[in-house]
Amino acid sequence: MKETIRYAAISEQEISRELFAHFIRRQVVGKCRRRINGSWVMKDDPFIDDWSEEDYQMLVTCLRNTAATGGLVYGAFCGGVLKGFVSVEPELFGGEHRYLDLSSIHVSEDMRGRGVGRTLFETAKEWARQRGAGKLYISAHSAAETQAFYHAMGCVEAEQYNQKHVEAEPYDCQMEYVLELPRNQQNG
Repeated sequence: MKETIRYAAISEQEISRELFAHFIRRQVVGKCRRRINGSWVMKDDPFIDDWSEEDYQMLVTCLRNTAATGGLVYGAFCGGVLKGFVSVEPELFGGEHRYLDLSSIHVSEDMRGRGVGRTLFETAKEWARQRGAGKLYISAHSAAETQAFYHAMGCVEAEQYNQKHVEAEPYDCQMEYVLELPRNQQNG
């Protein structure tokens, strides 16, 4: 029998290292998307991506800050434990582009391929749309599987790069997703 996945907002008080006790970040990477001579190509670059204890502590700090400042922290729970999450920062940036930063989206290794990422992404889109954003900004891991996910969601290369993200993760692909305005805000 397939376990039910429950989706819910995560408050600042709920965010702790223990929340991630059953979360498996591990990702085996074979190919990565890289810009070479002005063109995007898939290149062999095998490694295993996983989080250290220090990475988890940084994640907890960042997610608490996102929740405390009015951003979105939203999770997927299976059997009562966190198996996926998404976060969107609350501050618009990028001038006329009106970006909101999709700062994280991760699905536990044991839950990938079940639509959890798609549901989390849809939630982030709706949340950002309701706050007047024109686009979601994503500094996306360059792994082929991660890139395939974002392309399947309809993401494209960002029109305007966020230099903070480029400097923090130079191998990430800077992407965006164009949002439609809520019906009550559309002209006509």
